[in-house]
Amino acid sequence: MSRIHKEHLQAGYIFGDPANQEYIYLPAGEVGTTHPMCVLERAGRREDISLADAANLIDKLTLKPCNHPSLGKRAF
Repeated sequence: MSRIHKEHLQAGYIFGDPANQEYIYLPAGEVGTTHPMCVLERAGRREDISLADAANLIDKLTLKPCNHPSLGKRAF
């Protein structure tokens, strides 16, 4: 798992693949919590995942920093 991906998520960056409509980001309300939960969006459906799982999925799916259709470039 990538420590850099975790830090980027905690800084508000959104990772995704717009062609496949897949996005991972950390909502502002989760910043600073003991166990932050990220949001995984796939084809319009949302699912909560742990920060560690999010970092692993970013690597596995080769997601890149991108613009979210409604949130823009950053989650907060």
